[in-house]
Formats: sequence, structure tokens, C-alpha cells
Amino acid sequence: MKVAALYDVHGNLPALEAVLADPRCVSADVVVCGGDLVVGPYPAECLDALEGLGRRVRFLTGNCDREAWQAPEDGELGEAARWSNDRLGAERVSRVSHWPLTVELDVPGLGAVLFCHATPSSDLPILTRATPAEDVARELGNVAADVVVCGHTHVQYDRRVGDVRLVNAGSVGMPYEGSPDARWALLDAGGVELVSTAYDTTAAREALEAPGFPLFEQWLVGVLEGRVTAEEATASFESRRGS
Repeated sequence: MKVAALYDVHGNLPALEAVLADPRCVSADVVVCGGDLVVGPYPAECLDALEGLGRRVRFLTGNCDREAWQAPEDGELGEAARWSNDRLGAERVSRVSHWPLTVELDVPGLGAVLFCHATPSSDLPILTRATPAEDVARELGNVAADVVVCGHTHVQYDRRVGDVRLVNAGSVGMPYEGSPDARWALLDAGGVELVSTAYDTTAAREALEAPGFPLFEQWLVGVLEGRVTAEEATASFESRRGS
């Protein structure tokens, strides 16, 4: 079995299309969408593209997906969530609202793999490559999986905490890696590969600005220009952890 883990697309359709066309993703038996898919410039189109994979795709929820169907009233994220909710339409929103918190697969060569957005019990906690091992262990709880794949912080890493291998697949649509290339992960009997897919970000910027997503400037411009580094993002997330 080969599994492609696609996290944190955030409505970036050009990035998602590039990953789905990548031969490494095309060859995957299962595609896990790891949350934070539908708050962004092209929420409906991104959902349709992944649902078009049929039975190959497994969805789980992220905090922004939850915001999209709850459509909160307050703050910038609330505005972006309502905007995305409107573009998804009632039927898509209903489907998003039923996504589970986790997906579990048995991957030969790796064992039991649990996919979650942030942690197995919540879509909000922050775990980075710099988070102390004891804090990671506490957040993972008594997880029985051999490998836990997460996202949420948009920086790829692969580390071991006790008996658990913790992998962050990175972000397809908003990578904090010092370049705009889409990041994702590939899991199979050979192990875990943290991969990237390049795409035309100049054309993408124009396309992503066109719909009028409220947080386009704040969320995407710096990413598309490769100005957000993994070191900066990790330090920022660690400063917010537990706050």
C-alpha cells in the first residue's frame, strides 16, 4: 500500500492540482486529506478535486474545516470561514461537517498509522519539531499507533518520541519552508518520504487573488513569495503553544 498524505491545502487549488498530477501522488493507493482543506480562495473546487478521486480518498477534519461549517461570527478567521462556507454551499458544508478527527490505516512495513490534523484527540494543539518530547508524549496520549501523521503547523518533520514516530506532512497550500513548493508526505513499505512539488506560483498568485478571499494578503502572499521560513514558523508556533 502507498499512501499520499495531503495536509493544509487551504483552498490553494493550483498547488493541489500540481500535487494530484505529481506521478508520486498518482501512484498512491490511498490519499488522506489531513484537514484544513476548505478555508481559502477555492474551497469548493479543492473539495471537488479530492472527492473526484472516489474511494481512494479519506478525509479528516482540521480546525479550519470545523470553522467553515460552524461559520463563527467573530474575528478574521470567522470572516474567512463564512466566506468559504458561502462558496461551498449547503451540501458540501454538510459533508465537511461529518469528517472524523482521525483516520487509521495499516501500512505494511510501517505498521499502524494514525492520521490526525493536530493530535489524535484535538485539531488545535501545536506540536513542532522543537516541542519537548515530554509535551509531545502528553499530547499524543496513549496512542497505540506505530506512526502518527499530523499537520497544522505547516512545517515538515519526522521525529521519534518514545515508541511513536511522529511525522508532519507539511502544507500543500501554505508551506512555511522558505519556498512556495507544495509539501506533502508519501508512506509505503519503504518508509516515509517528505516530498515537495513545484508549481507556477506567479500564475497561481493571480488566480488565488481573483476570488477575493478575505485573508489572501495575510495568509498567502508571503508564502507564495517564499518569505516564511521553517525556523521562523517553528519559533512562532512554539511561542504560542499552550497560550
